[in-house]
Amino acid sequence: MDLNLNAMIGDMGVGGIAGFLTGFAIKKVMKLAMALIGAYLLSLFWLQQKGVITINTDKLFNLTGDLTAQIASLGQKALGILPGTGAFIAGFYLGFSKG
Repeated sequence: MDLNLNAMIGDMGVGGIAGFLTGFAIKKVMKLAMALIGAYLLSLFWLQQKGVITINTDKLFNLTGDLTAQIASLGQKALGILPGTGAFIAGFYLGFSKG
């Protein structure tokens, strides 16, 4: 049995780097999206307080709950598509924690 150690190390390095970059980018995008959603909701509540608009809060919070479930489902599908190597997962974790 002939093991190509250089090829294995190269694959692990590429998987780790790809995981790190993916995790880092996803966390940055999530932070931006949450900031924009927060600013939007704050502006809606401010307009409601000023009497400009009326908000049905039950429907608004149901809508945000549905959106959260859809995002979680999309995340699970993306992880199913991505390569499941240990190096990728470790790199993803490090990138997500550093992002």
